[in-house]
This record gives sequence, C-alpha cells and structure tokens, in this order.
Amino acid sequence: MNDRAAAVAEALANALGERPVAITPRAAGGGSINAAATFDAHGRTWFVKWNDHALPRQFEAEAAGLEALRAADSGLVVPRAVAFSDAGPGRSFLILEHLETGPRRDDFDELLGRGLARLHACTDERGFGFDLDGACGATPQANGRLDRWVDFYRRRRLGPQVELARARGLPADGLRLLERLVDRLEEWIDDDEPPALIHGDLWSGNHLSTADGRPALIDPAASFSHREAELGMMTLFGGFSPRVFAAYEEVRPLRAGWRERLDLYALYHVLNHFHLFGGSYGADAVAIAEARSG
Repeated sequence: MNDRAAAVAEALANALGERPVAITPRAAGGGSINAAATFDAHGRTWFVKWNDHALPRQFEAEAAGLEALRAADSGLVVPRAVAFSDAGPGRSFLILEHLETGPRRDDFDELLGRGLARLHACTDERGFGFDLDGACGATPQANGRLDRWVDFYRRRRLGPQVELARARGLPADGLRLLERLVDRLEEWIDDDEPPALIHGDLWSGNHLSTADGRPALIDPAASFSHREAELGMMTLFGGFSPRVFAAYEEVRPLRAGWRERLDLYALYHVLNHFHLFGGSYGADAVAIAEARSG
C-alpha cells in the first residue's frame, strides 16, 4: 500500500491544512467489497477504505451520503468523511473519522429506532433520488431525480437489477415473472409519502455501537426514497429487534400494511446479491416474484 499510503497521507493533510506525515496502516475489517485500514496521524486515529476496482465517483458519492446523514440531525452517530479520491486503480479511497466501538447501551435499540424515524423525516422537494449516482455494494446505483416513487423504484432500482440478473444468467421463466412484477408495481406501491432520506443498505453489518454505546451508521448507499425501502433491507437478513421498529413507530408511525410490502423492497437487495454473488439468491428473487404473480 506504499503508493496509496502516500496519497492518503497527502489527502488527509490537505483536508486538515497540515503538512503530510508518514502513515503506517493497520488492516481492518472492510467487508466483501472494499479493503480497509486504520492509521494514526495528526494526533488522531483515522479509517481508510479503498477498492482497486472502484466505480467512477464511488467514494465521492459515499462521502456525500455520509454528509447528508450527518446533516439530518437524527441523533445517530455518523462518521465524518474527511477526504476522498476517485483517481483510479491504486489511488481511489475514502478517509473517515475512526469510530471506536464498545458495548451497546441498554436502550440501544430504542435509540436506533427513534434515530431512523428522525432520519426518514428529512425530505427533499426535488423528488426521489440523490445528487450523485452511487453504488450499493459494488453495483452502480443510479440516482437521477424523478417525481414519482413508483417510477423511481421501477427505473432506478428494480428495472436495472432485472437486466443485471439477465446478464448473470437467470433463467427466462424467472425473468418473465420479475418483468411482470416490475410492470405491476402500481398495484402495490404508490406515492403516499414524500421522499425520505434513507441509509439505503442498512443490514446488521452497516450499523455499530460506539465507545459510549450509541448506534452509528456506516457504509451508506444514501438516497431520498420511500422509507419502507429502508425497512425492506433491515428485515431481509435480520439483526434488528422488534424494539427497533416499535421505537420507530413511536416517533413516525408507518402506514397500514407496511409489512406486506417489505418483500417488494427486499427484492432489490436479493437481486443485487444475485448479481454480486450468484448462488441461490436468483431463486429467492424469483420466489418473491412468483408469490406476487397471482
């Protein structure tokens, strides 16, 4: 990481208005998409993540998402994006404040649920989408603004994932079921609520407990979307207790029938996992579409 370390040191120094200092990165868990490390410099510990095959403007979009989450004043901890580079192989990275972790407070779940409710109260009159296209995992995620949620979810989320599934080799009969579901979205979802700022990829690995036990959000794929889209991912793989959802509804009650719509929002992430990892995710996606085919 010698060349990258020098670039990271320079970017951090420029962001802080300091002179660059040599850094010694220490490997940290970075998940299945990005590599990561921590390092000490300028009297603090920092976190850096990188990807030798980063998408164009991937880290710029993630930094913008983090700053949007921070600006929402939700009460949730969100690390500050200090500097980034999308300069290409070997020089693309994102530098963040390092969050020390610790045991959860007794009211961690309630703090998380209430914080998410306040986050989702943050809206944008320009419509559904975000200022930059981004990524969900290693998959491009288009965020061009649209006025109607059903159009956004069809054209920016599910439709592109169906095409990726086609390229991944999903059988034709499954593709037909998915295409029919996409065509029928108006039967199940509508524009009953304004755009809500969501994390966008909120599974159990993308939130943590800070040193003082408060909930923090990391690794967003942020956009202004329907807030139920957030809950679809949260319930897909588990990791969020009923206390989280109860606390959420204390602050911002959900519309009747929200649980019956979660499969439609989980489908986006199931298809994305099929694109990224293959395996049984394709069959899982088809099963969701088949259940909606009646």
